[in-house]
Amino acid sequence: MAFKIKNLPSFFLLLLVQSMFFEVVISIENGINSTGGHWVELQRSIGISAMHMQVMYDNKVVIFDRTDFGPSNISLSHHRCRFNPHDLALKLDCTAHSVLYDLSHNTLRPLTLRTDAWCSSGALTPDGSLLQTGGFNDGYTTLRSFTPCPQHNTCDWRELRNHSLSNSRWYSSNQILPSGKIIVVGGRNSFTYEFVPKNDVASSSFHYLPFLKHTRDPNRGEENNLYPFLHLLPDGNLFIFANRNSILFDYTTNKVLRNFPTIPGQEKRNYPSTASSVLLPLNLTALNGTRLPDAEIMICGGAYPGAFSLANTLKIFLEASRTCGRLRVTDSNPVWVMETMPTPRVMPDMVLLPNGNVIILNGAMNGTAGWENAANPVLHPVLYRPGLVDQFQRFQLLAPASTPRMYHSSAVLVPDGRVLVGGSNPHRVYDFLANPYPTELSLDAYYPEYLGTEFDSLRPSIVAVEASNNTASYGRAFAVNFLLREYRVGGVGVTLVAPSFTTHSFAMNQRLLVLEVVGIQQVAPSGYKVVARAPPSLAVAPPGFYMLFIVHAGVPSAAVWVQVK
Repeated sequence: MAFKIKNLPSFFLLLLVQSMFFEVVISIENGINSTGGHWVELQRSIGISAMHMQVMYDNKVVIFDRTDFGPSNISLSHHRCRFNPHDLALKLDCTAHSVLYDLSHNTLRPLTLRTDAWCSSGALTPDGSLLQTGGFNDGYTTLRSFTPCPQHNTCDWRELRNHSLSNSRWYSSNQILPSGKIIVVGGRNSFTYEFVPKNDVASSSFHYLPFLKHTRDPNRGEENNLYPFLHLLPDGNLFIFANRNSILFDYTTNKVLRNFPTIPGQEKRNYPSTASSVLLPLNLTALNGTRLPDAEIMICGGAYPGAFSLANTLKIFLEASRTCGRLRVTDSNPVWVMETMPTPRVMPDMVLLPNGNVIILNGAMNGTAGWENAANPVLHPVLYRPGLVDQFQRFQLLAPASTPRMYHSSAVLVPDGRVLVGGSNPHRVYDFLANPYPTELSLDAYYPEYLGTEFDSLRPSIVAVEASNNTASYGRAFAVNFLLREYRVGGVGVTLVAPSFTTHSFAMNQRLLVLEVVGIQQVAPSGYKVVARAPPSLAVAPPGFYMLFIVHAGVPSAAVWVQVK
């Protein structure tokens, strides 16, 4: 290895010295005496690797990987097969590459993907259907939909062959908009955006966005601007982050309204130097109808310049980024505030919990995204508490997982408050014998500490939402009845969480709103009624289905689904 090292720049040498001692880092992490929550393996094998996941309003989860991995470990139902002359792995394939997982019963059934959805994107429409965009090869411009069918459980993927995407969308990102349309941004060599569904002449076109080209690194394979981070802000404009830069974008006029400061540090933050990003909870409790909520973005993890090339060509795995950055984008003069995670992490997943905290899990301490491009899995999740004043107290290491979740893993919040975790396939095909990171077909659940039995007396249980068809109308008050054994004064909140489409460390459309509580009263010995006000506008909460949680003393109930419209 010495002849490979001597010509490296001094910056790489410094990082390489850090990386050569990653065994020490492993021993430190394994020696951490951390508590908080626990893990349960739900399924040893779901037949596919959970590269993409979307929770649906009927408490089922759509999971899929790609059609050109080769045969999966689950057959299509009724002895069906899929014939596709364009498929690069199997022209005739009798196995499934998507499943529908039932959260309530811990069961699954195969679904039929007809074109390749590898490294694609998606979002839920206002009526709760999954609109899924792009992929690879025959899926570059494909639009697919999946509509829940809770009554008969026979629904499957539909390909919208008469409504193709205008540009190739491989490694693109989606965000639902106030209008209910979905904006699709970027993709490999696609420096444009467009809108779906494609139901009018205006939405059949695409628009050039120079920011996407300016943020692409020129070195072969590096890019570092794929799967750009998108967040809809309360004023209706779009925050877009790629590589190290970010803009405030008016997609209705195709104008950049503002260039935000570059995030400090040398680390790159988008694929393949993959970090993760969330819009921190929007607090609607003290607005009095006179102003918009503050909006703050948080980005964690990533990799240093050149890390992908070193990993991809020499299998030298540089230490990943240890930093997170927070940017309050609604400030008149926004400034990044940087914080340090307990361990370095690339390819993390960041999931908003119902009580407003953030859990950071999955990923590796060295390398980047890509085929066999990372080492040293991070098994310990980290809890981040954004509301604590002392930033040194905000991070808390949690109980470790037993399964590495590397490239092509994912995580989503589910209505009972658990975090569903699956996937990990850092190989070009299914490889179940690879050492040390085989293709992973298992599905786990992380149970946060608030689900412990010691919090049973503080845990609310929702009885009913006093709203027609569980509809929360913009700006209107509605009541929720719940049971609670031990009530603590001032400790009740109501949160809405939008279910995300998660892939490649980015939970698209993830959103948490802390609603204004108008009043609370006791209606029975252990029965209570809380009156909350629905979000004030379409931009604050795009239309669609949300998980509604009652949070008491930091302990959330199981959610019920409400439709915001």
